[in-house]
Amino acid sequence: MSDELPADSQGRMVVFGAKQIRRTLKDGEWFFSVVDIVGALTDSENPRDYWYRMKQREKESSGIELSTFCRQLRLTSSDGKTYKTECVNTESAFRIIQSIPSPKAEPFKRWLAEVGYQRVQEIENPELAQQRMRQLYKDKGYPDDWIEKRVRGIAVRDELTGEWKDRGVQEQKEFAILTAEISKATFGLTPAEYKKSRASNVKTCAIT
Repeated sequence: MSDELPADSQGRMVVFGAKQIRRTLKDGEWFFSVVDIVGALTDSENPRDYWYRMKQREKESSGIELSTFCRQLRLTSSDGKTYKTECVNTESAFRIIQSIPSPKAEPFKRWLAEVGYQRVQEIENPELAQQRMRQLYKDKGYPDDWIEKRVRGIAVRDELTGEWKDRGVQEQKEFAILTAEISKATFGLTPAEYKKSRASNVKTCAIT
């Protein structure tokens, strides 16, 4: 459920072929319709009823209230009107997917298990995390020299943020300002300026 997936004018993004999942931006974070997720990952003709029964089953089996992962947010329905709908952020969406007993959900469960296993490996061998990070940036099309600068920048930032904390820097805004200064010194651009430049380049390539 990446933010890079195509979305239409109503904020719905295309996933699982013809299936669509509505989403809305709240407090700088994407939230997704739980009913749409359930509909995309099951063969239920009534995803709303499936979700209701699923919550009951989970509560009885584990004592967990899945609704506690949700927020009531307004989304546009098929009739063109907006209604309060149970929505979840990406992390909570993965948690709910784990509770869906459907073959369509199995690929996600296997992926989550793989990611969890990789995380354990990285805790045991931190160098693996750097290797995977380099490969991820390479897959995204970043040049090798940028990747190396990025890796070095992260190491320097981690060292500096530890020093900043020791010196009493606590506010998120202060960290953002200091991080932007590091990026400016390393790349000649702040993170915001780099994102804007990259988006502009992508748009130019698409036009040509």
